[in-house]
Formats: sequence, structure tokens, C-alpha cells
Amino acid sequence: MNLSTILYLPFSRTAGWKELQQRQVSIPAVAWLVVVPLSLLPPIMLYYAGTHYGDEFIPGFADRPWRHITTILFLAELLTFFVMGWLIHSVVNGYGMSISYHDAYLLAALAPLPLWASSVVLAVPSLLLNVLAVLMALCISCSLIYHGLQGLCQQRDDDMAAMSATYTIMAAGVLAWGLLMAIVWAY
Repeated sequence: MNLSTILYLPFSRTAGWKELQQRQVSIPAVAWLVVVPLSLLPPIMLYYAGTHYGDEFIPGFADRPWRHITTILFLAELLTFFVMGWLIHSVVNGYGMSISYHDAYLLAALAPLPLWASSVVLAVPSLLLNVLAVLMALCISCSLIYHGLQGLCQQRDDDMAAMSATYTIMAAGVLAWGLLMAIVWAY
């Protein structure tokens, strides 16, 4: 699979999804090769921003225990992956579509990729730029889930069920993301 195919995943129900499905990479391999390394990116970038920009970024930003916050954030991200895989499987099968646990966890690993990548923008001490990057990443993540459900589910003809399942999954995902951000700000 080449990079252009991966970049089309959020915008097409056909480009790359079947190829990913046929590879049958194990869930532990997906966790170790995709989730663990890429979920390290937000804590590392947040630690960098917190220790280098301080109050220049947001007032009171420098006074936080960043080592503890970023460790908790990393562990919470890993837990979220496992919960979201189970949730995707349950929600999709509840809407009358059919998805295997393998494909549900594959989608749970791919969906947060834009959000993880958006953390690179923390290298720039601009709150507005960071908020815009996260909002754009959230939109791409929603699209990844929608097209992923269309591409990975055995019953793909019902766009309304895929859209409803996407809304439910994204509502849970945004709630989980909100809890992760609350951990960062409340600690």
C-alpha cells in the first residue's frame, strides 16, 4: 500500500479499505506498530509545548506537572483505542451492519491518526492555529470512520446505517477526546 492510497482513505469507500482488510494484520500488531508509536506523539508534543512555551501559549500553561500529565494522557489514549474498537464493533452490529472485531480495531487504530498528527502543530506557539488544526483533524477523523465503515462492513449498501453508526461512534469519540483534554487541563 502506497502513501497516496492511505491519503485517499478518508475520502473514498473503496480506495485502500479492501487491501487493508485483506492484509489481516493482527490486532496486537496494529496496536504495537500503529497505535503505540503514534499515540506517543501528542504527549511528546504537549510536553514540549508545556515546557518550552509556558504562559506564552496559554496563561497558566507553564505551571503544570507535564511529566505526569503526558504519562496519564498516553495511557488514556491506549485505553481509548481498546474501548473504541469494542464500541465500533458493538455499534455497527447494532445498526444491522456487520463488522468483524479485527476490522473494528483496525478502524479504531486509523480513526485517530489525523488527531495524533495534528499534535505536531504544537511546535508552533499559536492557540488559534492549534485549535484549527484539531478541528480539521476531527473532520478528517469523522470522514475516516464513515468511509471506513462503508469499506470494511460486509453489508455496505445502507448509507443511512453507516451514517448513523458514524454519528454514534463520533459522539463517543468526541466524548473520549473531551475527557482526555479534561485530564490535561484539570491535572
